[in-house]
Amino acid sequence: MTTTVLPDLAHAGDLVAARGTLLGRPMHLLATTDSTNDLAKRGAREGAAHGATWVAEEQTQGRGRQGRSWVGVRGESLLFSVLARVTCPPSRLPLIALASGLAVRDAIARAAPGAPVLIKWPNDVLVGCRKVAGVLVEAATTGSRVSAVVVGVGINVHTRHFPDAIAPHATSIALFATSPPERGEILADVLATLDADMHLVVARGLGLLRARLEAADALRGKRVRSDSGGEGIAAGIDDEGRLVVRCKNGAVMRWTSNEIHMV
Repeated sequence: MTTTVLPDLAHAGDLVAARGTLLGRPMHLLATTDSTNDLAKRGAREGAAHGATWVAEEQTQGRGRQGRSWVGVRGESLLFSVLARVTCPPSRLPLIALASGLAVRDAIARAAPGAPVLIKWPNDVLVGCRKVAGVLVEAATTGSRVSAVVVGVGINVHTRHFPDAIAPHATSIALFATSPPERGEILADVLATLDADMHLVVARGLGLLRARLEAADALRGKRVRSDSGGEGIAAGIDDEGRLVVRCKNGAVMRWTSNEIHMV
């Protein structure tokens, strides 16, 4: 399935194939869709292969975590969802989400060398204190096991002007890169890294990714507050993918799915 996409995305399939990875094949390039995650979930139900990926120039109903919409202008963002047919217990899902955010973070860092690209737990990607990308992981289950995972990614690539409502909190790769970023290259980078790292966390847990994750942790040592009312100093991520927070009274909390704010 191919339609009109801009030149820096048109050859993404060839770039992915050259890496020899399974994720990204087959690749469906679309000018517009409602939601690439919805397409991928439909593909999962209808028998699409492991690695199938849907990429869109724009989405009319794109969404992020906590039910938020993802704002993007045609040609400015990299918007895609990849279907991974992995079998694992649901407890592995937070680790898959962390691995996905880390793959996105690493690809952005390669596209904008020298930029302070970090992960805000669980899987937002920041440059400095501003969001450059987000990840939404959704799963299909069979009985008590995960049978397929959809990883949806939105990256601000070429954007230079944001709507007033999000301008103080958003940024893009183009604002930090020394040369014009190529969305096809970024997509190939993300998928190649995720192809390797997802298998690691599914089979063996977070251990082999821990050093990279700790080096990119935007919250460690910062005072954080959750929407549920908890507050303390972020002290890293545990082996189950939970955010470790030390309270003023010395107690240790382990957060699983709260919306986190630096204070």
